[in-house]
Amino acid sequence: MSIEQRTDDEVCINENIKAKQVRLIDANNENRGIVSIKEALAVAEEEGLDLIEISPQANPPVCKVLDFGKYRYEQQKRKNEAKKNQKVIEIKELKLRPMIEAHDYEVKVKQARKFLEQGNKVKLTMRFKGRELSANDMGQQVLSKMMEDLDDCSKVDSPMKLEGRQMTMLLSPQK
Repeated sequence: MSIEQRTDDEVCINENIKAKQVRLIDANNENRGIVSIKEALAVAEEEGLDLIEISPQANPPVCKVLDFGKYRYEQQKRKNEAKKNQKVIEIKELKLRPMIEAHDYEVKVKQARKFLEQGNKVKLTMRFKGRELSANDMGQQVLSKMMEDLDDCSKVDSPMKLEGRQMTMLLSPQK
């Protein structure tokens, strides 16, 4: 298997290492320098551990004498920790109408502000029914007013655009 085809999960150990010479790090984390693969395997067997190819891209590849089970466990732990620390940004959608009452509008602004403060993006969707589509400037006014009201905690990702019977706008939180 070539280096390009190998995934991160696949690691060469012991006899599967194809290099003729390797840079060896022993069980005590001491660099032993460049040695032949036979010598590295002998050191690993003497310790009762495995020879693991840590960095296959290096020239010569870096190999370490470790317990393979322990190595896999540490890798999995690191992977889970990285996964736990990443933040998933969601897009929250708020649906509006052009003839929205003042109190309903304030509730929508409050919801949008809460979503933005949580670090999520907010998609504002203005829906038009019947003849409201011919007077879509009312919808634009509502979306513009909302954009102004949320100006302190958001920035516009995509401006207003009319798609069929809906006008949408995407806001993202300011850093």
